[in-house]
Amino acid sequence: MSEHSATENENKPLWNPIEAKHRRVIGVLMEKSKTTPDAYPMTINSLTVGCNQKSNRHPVMNLTQEKVQEVVDQLRLMGAVTIVQGVGRVEKIRHNAYQWLAIDKFEAAVMCELLLRGEQTFGELRVRASRMEPIGELDQLRTIFECLKNRNLVIELTPPGRGQLVSHNLYPEWELEALRKSVASQGTGEGPRDLDHDAPAVGPSAGTSVGSLAELQQTVKQLAARLAYLEEQLGVHLESTDS
Repeated sequence: MSEHSATENENKPLWNPIEAKHRRVIGVLMEKSKTTPDAYPMTINSLTVGCNQKSNRHPVMNLTQEKVQEVVDQLRLMGAVTIVQGVGRVEKIRHNAYQWLAIDKFEAAVMCELLLRGEQTFGELRVRASRMEPIGELDQLRTIFECLKNRNLVIELTPPGRGQLVSHNLYPEWELEALRKSVASQGTGEGPRDLDHDAPAVGPSAGTSVGSLAELQQTVKQLAARLAYLEEQLGVHLESTDS
């Protein structure tokens, strides 16, 4: 192997698309390593609490310690996390995101927030990522984003302009397809988004054409199947309520 080929292999990222619960685990590890370094690396218990917390998470999950342990084991085989011995020989977990994604500390802050919250505007992303690394201006964020985009780690979900939505690119193909369709169905929107709003950022708009009844019924069936899959993956169950 030539020296040039060896260098290319060394710089080649190791990441691949992962499911929502895997993104949550590695996102929490990245977040806590920056915001609470004294409590990092993390135990399975503290990692589970971080995965299920209600602030700065979308969607809110209800993962068990057993499920988190299973995810950690899978991420370890991917090279995304490492198990280390803590005080009292308690196993702790640390992320390998810098190597796995081939990113620097500013890119890590951006990727972390996208993994924890999914699609969001540049304005939202700058505010949230700035709690981990100083990103003072939108132009600085856009430069970071372009570097990540050039390595296929992030995507633009809507055209450039006010309210543009962006996200990471670690979605499995079926999930990304569903996300793109949902975003397209609502349009880009013109009003500002609430930074503390935890509702999904995508969904049908009031002006969306429904089409025929048969098409609507087929859409409902597809959405029900996706919802059941997501409930299983996220460890949540959405109860229906009477209006």
